[in-house]
Amino acid sequence: MSSTGLFDMQVNGFAGVDFQREGLTLSGLQRAAQGLAAAGCPRFFPTLITDAIESLERKFANFEMLRTQDEALARAIPGYHLEGPWLCPEEGYRGAHDAAFMGPPSLKDFQRLQKAAGGRIRLVTLAPEWPGSAGFIRELSRQGTHVSLGHTSAGWAEIHDAVEAGARFCTHLGNGVPATLHRHDNVIQRLLSVDELTAFFIPDGIHIPPGTLKNFFRAKPPGKALFTTDCMAAAGAPPGRYTIGASELEVGDDRVVRKPGANNFAGSALTPQEGVANLSRWLELSEAEARQLFGSAVAAALGV
Repeated sequence: MSSTGLFDMQVNGFAGVDFQREGLTLSGLQRAAQGLAAAGCPRFFPTLITDAIESLERKFANFEMLRTQDEALARAIPGYHLEGPWLCPEEGYRGAHDAAFMGPPSLKDFQRLQKAAGGRIRLVTLAPEWPGSAGFIRELSRQGTHVSLGHTSAGWAEIHDAVEAGARFCTHLGNGVPATLHRHDNVIQRLLSVDELTAFFIPDGIHIPPGTLKNFFRAKPPGKALFTTDCMAAAGAPPGRYTIGASELEVGDDRVVRKPGANNFAGSALTPQEGVANLSRWLELSEAEARQLFGSAVAAALGV
């Protein structure tokens, strides 16, 4: 294993630990971080998803309190990823996120969350079709927080305006979209075509079939396709029932994460080292190349 290890920018939980639940304990966060390190990923961004601002504020404050109690955790967690609540509430685009908490981006709310997080929210995923998004993106970029586009139905003009304002990434491109789209003019094709945007993909073979992942990888310029697990509590844990916040999920032997009775995916059960092995096999990359795109290149792109 490389001494630098892998870097995952989107971790919703691990080893049976759900980061979305209030009251996360020090031992729970330590267990998740140790499990990730054992899976080859010593550093990561804990990711909090759409919720009420008051709840997100408490969760970020708790993370910061736990992080400061353990030097190993402080090293493992150089920042946070906020995915929502400024996402597209339409069915399909919102994925497993709760539309009840979604709305246009608010600098006041962001600053409230950033204060609770000790200034360590390093990445925000949003849908740029909301009114005021370009100004919001411009201000976050000025403050040094990266912006990623995801769970969005944005058109060409809205994507262009977001990129001009400073958006740099796409979150789990190819997912967070309805099952049925226009065959040519759809948000996946729009985002793939914008060379300025670095796209993150989930290489579990479930969110994107291997052949499609290969096509997506080829569609981005060199260095503009990077990888994440978007994993939740079932990663590094056996099949069973798990949670993402208030939602109960089931994970079977096929490792697909679903709400019981629903078809939408709700994160993955992929571990980082499994992701690297998949990249090597499906994209015909050397292990060193795969590790770079799941490690040092991710950290460098995010300024970590």
